[in-house]
Amino acid sequence: MKYMLLIYSGGAAGDFEAWVAYDKSVKDAGVYVSGESLTDVAQATTVRVDGAERVVTDGPFAETREVLGGYYVLDVPDKQTALDWAARCPGSWEGGAVVLRECEQY
Repeated sequence: MKYMLLIYSGGAAGDFEAWVAYDKSVKDAGVYVSGESLTDVAQATTVRVDGAERVVTDGPFAETREVLGGYYVLDVPDKQTALDWAARCPGSWEGGAVVLRECEQY
């Protein structure tokens, strides 16, 4: 089963060594499918379509304290295993959060 771990910034977001260790551990365990960190939210662009008109604005779509900083897609046997990996992710530490979503197959 594939799960996406959506990583919202927290206190450990800047702990480079913890991120390197986590990245290595998911790859060494053979559960890594893909993942990326995202640029700063200040560089975001939002697109909305109102009727036939495309509206493009700088910045995120909503004011929020939590900012999506990146993601991992892991292929694991079950939800409990995905939860275990989410808890090990530095993004879940010290005020951060990892939102777990199962990937649907089409």
